[in-house]
Amino acid sequence: MQYRYITKDKLKVSQLGFGTMRFPIINNDSSLIDEDKTKEMFDYAIENGVNYIDTAYNYHQGKSETFIGKYLKNGLREKVYLTTKLPVWLVETYDDFERLLDEQLEKLQTDYIDFYLLHSLHEKPWRKIADLNVFKFLKEAKEKGKIKYVGFSFHDEFSLFKGIVDSFDWDICQIQLNYLDRDYQAGLKGLSYAKEKDISVVIMEPIKGGKLADPPNDILKIWDANEIKRSPAEWALRWLYNLDDISIVLSGMSTMEQVMENIETASTATSLTHKETKLIDKVTAVYKDKVKVGCTGCEYCLPCPSNVSIPNIFALYNDMFVYGTVNESKESYKKLIELEKAVNNCVECGACEDICPQHLNVIELLKEAEKAMI
Repeated sequence: MQYRYITKDKLKVSQLGFGTMRFPIINNDSSLIDEDKTKEMFDYAIENGVNYIDTAYNYHQGKSETFIGKYLKNGLREKVYLTTKLPVWLVETYDDFERLLDEQLEKLQTDYIDFYLLHSLHEKPWRKIADLNVFKFLKEAKEKGKIKYVGFSFHDEFSLFKGIVDSFDWDICQIQLNYLDRDYQAGLKGLSYAKEKDISVVIMEPIKGGKLADPPNDILKIWDANEIKRSPAEWALRWLYNLDDISIVLSGMSTMEQVMENIETASTATSLTHKETKLIDKVTAVYKDKVKVGCTGCEYCLPCPSNVSIPNIFALYNDMFVYGTVNESKESYKKLIELEKAVNNCVECGACEDICPQHLNVIELLKEAEKAMI
């Protein structure tokens, strides 16, 4: 494993971090974590040098923190840096800040959290928690020893990112970045600005919710044109490891094979050649012409009040164009109709749009998807 440094204290961290939003599950239910498989994956990762675990209050419908707490309690807690996030959308009063933190400490079975982030910041929740004096809470939590370092994860435009960075003495920030999303949200400009302000940067969605790991044939042919053979996921991770200003790249790994491959990549990654960067640029251009909806499958929009399977619908819609699965997508959509989880169940309440980290026009995009698949 290769290591980098994070925070002004120069903590030594594995450049691959274990994201915990996409554990293996049972019966296709994200609340039912396959604990045996996940434990094996964690064991292998820690034994091979991964020392940074990232979770959040809402991952796996609230079960991720609970599992991690149970896993780490038997002597492993001190071997890793543990990150979790404040669910800002649940905060209504100042007292909610500490109430939620204490709940998370209990679920994680720990006295302290190494890195505590304000989760999924965009304009509306940011203004709300700033008005509730979240900075006072963060300072008090640090003084009490409940958290060691503070930061935020971000999903909005660069101008807001810059304002948030300038508002407080942050230790770290977490932004979405991959070779398709260079200019999306904070993007490369945000990475540079955080470095200028001496704030460490953690990357999420490096493989865009797994989408970059399973490309269509025309993309595979471009990768195969290079004399060095690498998997699509490895190309995506190496593009990020080539950026010196990044401290950690998170990967939400779902199988042991993914863990092993990603650790191998993080252990052997070297600087990309000019030819390799041009190859990635070519793939980027081809991909951008295919994608219809920029949904990463994070499931923040779930549960939908009307039971609409929003991420699944967008995935089927994108797959039709990116991977050519027209018949498969249409057949899968018929099953959603039968289960009363299709677009016709939507009452346009807008709850999904309020919480979507990608700020998608979910309602209109659902209508477009339905039109293509019926």
